[in-house]
Amino acid sequence: MDDLVLNWELGTAGLLIVAVSAIAVLLILIMAFKVHAFLALMITSIGTALAAGIAPASVLPALAFGFNTTLGNVMLLVALGAMLGRMIETSGGAQVLADRMIDLVGEKRAGFGLSLASLLMGFPIFFDAGLVVMMPIIYAVARRVGGSFLSIALPSAVAFSAMHIFAPPHPGPVAASGIVGADIGLVMLVGLVFAVIIWYLVGALLAPRLGMRFDIPVPDILEGDKDEMGFSSSPRVPTIIGLLLLPLILILLNTGLNTIGSTRPDKDAFLADGVVSTLRLLGETPIALLITVIVSMFVLGWGAGKKGTLIEKVADSALGPICSVVLVTGAGGMFGGVLRVTGIGDAVADSLNNVGLPVIVAAYLIAQIVRLAQGSATVALTTAASLMAGVIAASDFSPLQVVAIVMAMSAGSVGFSHVNDSGFWLVSRFFGMDMKQTLATWTLIQGAMAIVGFILSYILYGVASAIG
Repeated sequence: MDDLVLNWELGTAGLLIVAVSAIAVLLILIMAFKVHAFLALMITSIGTALAAGIAPASVLPALAFGFNTTLGNVMLLVALGAMLGRMIETSGGAQVLADRMIDLVGEKRAGFGLSLASLLMGFPIFFDAGLVVMMPIIYAVARRVGGSFLSIALPSAVAFSAMHIFAPPHPGPVAASGIVGADIGLVMLVGLVFAVIIWYLVGALLAPRLGMRFDIPVPDILEGDKDEMGFSSSPRVPTIIGLLLLPLILILLNTGLNTIGSTRPDKDAFLADGVVSTLRLLGETPIALLITVIVSMFVLGWGAGKKGTLIEKVADSALGPICSVVLVTGAGGMFGGVLRVTGIGDAVADSLNNVGLPVIVAAYLIAQIVRLAQGSATVALTTAASLMAGVIAASDFSPLQVVAIVMAMSAGSVGFSHVNDSGFWLVSRFFGMDMKQTLATWTLIQGAMAIVGFILSYILYGVASAIG
């Protein structure tokens, strides 16, 4: 924010004290005084801005910096994903697909099968969009299997997160690769391998055990009411699979064209071509989800003989329950944004960069601490990449060593998601957890992903160093 006005400037130590105090106040407001998360996040964000020296006239712009950006990214995806989810849920499609999947893999391996499907879906689609689209299936499988809901749901969330953090075409690894000059094809290959290993160790093995610690009922956020019962039509399994695959195919189309364009000498002219740009537009995530929602209305609604008023009622009813999810997620982005504009992440990153640690260790720690300080994984990754770019350029690293450094930064950027991360609140609300339960599950899971990711990166770096 170039127009930010400060009444005073704090050093790195002062900014750290402000950040830690803000997080402590937020925890106390929510856990001790039971203040609603949206209000607690807003109050804490205002107090943090003022304590960090942001002038009163700049406080609202500072709040809007994180809130508007997060809301703009999340609102369309969550709203369209919720509409699609309500269509699939209310039609009976989620239950039909859940029953078929359980028949194939068995009840004992239902959670594993669901997380494996999420891993495949997570390659082209962003974490929040993929999770929202998959939620009705997760809910239906959990109701059918019974037992711990979190042991079914958390592995799927890990699958989406692993792909989002480590594998292109997701924005974090793509941006970091561009900044440090890594081979994007090699980053994609290694990132996919890392994502699969981390999904298995953390998602398939650890997450179900953490989920068993809490007895949380299946949330009813996507359930219809009695007025929508006439929408049920028990659609065929291929129909539901087709609806889930449609946005993935469209998004892959966008990704494929962007990848082809990046390899051509006439990149700008190719991407600006009328046909190419139109196809790319169809593959933008909000547009792909919008198209899928419209198709679901035809396939599950009008095509099944349902009246337009009933279809409209089902679509409209999806928006009310997710209002809290969107607002709390936006407020989490607001808090992280305020911490970002105070400069806490940059100050800590600069200090660490001057310590003289081994490059791969410094890359991981910078990304991890920036992530802890301001919440955004993408910002943490790009900040670390920007600081390490000069070091990498001045050194004689092999392409595989550079990829290992990118993976280490990716690992650091995912670690220990907590209250200043909008994704923390998205998982909390969709999984029906309070803040304490989310800290005891999702935060630990993301920390484990970071640690495993760094170990794999360090091993890869050592191998790359040995082979020259």
